[in-house]
Amino acid sequence: MLDAPELQSTTFEIQPSDTMLGAEVVGLDLSKPLDEAAFEKVSAAFDTFSVVCFRNQVLTPEQHIAFSRRFGPLQVNVRSEFNKVGYPEIFIVSNVLVDGKAIGSQDAGRYWHSDLCYLQKPSRTSLLYALEVPQRDGASLGDTLFASAGAAYEDLPSEVKRRVEGLRAINSYNAMYDRKASEFGVRPSLTDDQRNNKYPKDAMHPVIRTHPITGRKCIYVCEGYTTRILDIPERESRELLDLLFAQVTKPQYVYRHRWGIGDLLMWDNCAVQHLASFDYALPLRRLMERTTVEGSVPY
Repeated sequence: MLDAPELQSTTFEIQPSDTMLGAEVVGLDLSKPLDEAAFEKVSAAFDTFSVVCFRNQVLTPEQHIAFSRRFGPLQVNVRSEFNKVGYPEIFIVSNVLVDGKAIGSQDAGRYWHSDLCYLQKPSRTSLLYALEVPQRDGASLGDTLFASAGAAYEDLPSEVKRRVEGLRAINSYNAMYDRKASEFGVRPSLTDDQRNNKYPKDAMHPVIRTHPITGRKCIYVCEGYTTRILDIPERESRELLDLLFAQVTKPQYVYRHRWGIGDLLMWDNCAVQHLASFDYALPLRRLMERTTVEGSVPY
């Protein structure tokens, strides 16, 4: 009979960043299952800080998946060609080429966005594991920036809050795909069959979303996927979207994560938007593996 896996207790620390979001969990080995008290402590930190990092992890795909599943059902990315062989829940993000062919998404994170907001049930959280991090002169490259969509909403003028109250917007996977194919040239253009049958149809979500756990209101339109606010003139829609995009990404709301090999970083896709830095290129290699946890229908 196999021994039961050793469970970890709550003997670890939460160290907040010096910005309004982000924290590091110190002294926790995610290769071992967490007991309920430890998991509740991690969950509380996640709800409080929205972005949580676990440094120096050594995880198998099974361990990455097992920890992610503690937060809910996992999603399988629609770009199935970049899902890890044998582990479809893991999506590969990388600039690495093998025999001239990309092994992962090369242009993920080019625009500020919330993961999988083009689905009817977007992601609750994403968990990205760093296997290779580009470096130059001893400094890591390819940082990820996170912006507090909750703080950005709270600081909106009252008049703008009244304008956006109750509005809904279109979030489009195909629009994002077409834009990236045109601007960066590392993904093929969509075929008619892919456009009509493979990838998700547009999703309509509130412009201002209520966080399902904390109750905090958050801006839920993003430059990566949101194309139009419904039921108002096109010009007003464009004006409001530009205003909200600029509001979310003001420097005072942003936390910048500098990656190290072995980082497992998780973020709340309702509470924050994120953007990847592309300050590196081959032969500098970046290899990340991501899981996403299904969330709830936005309201």
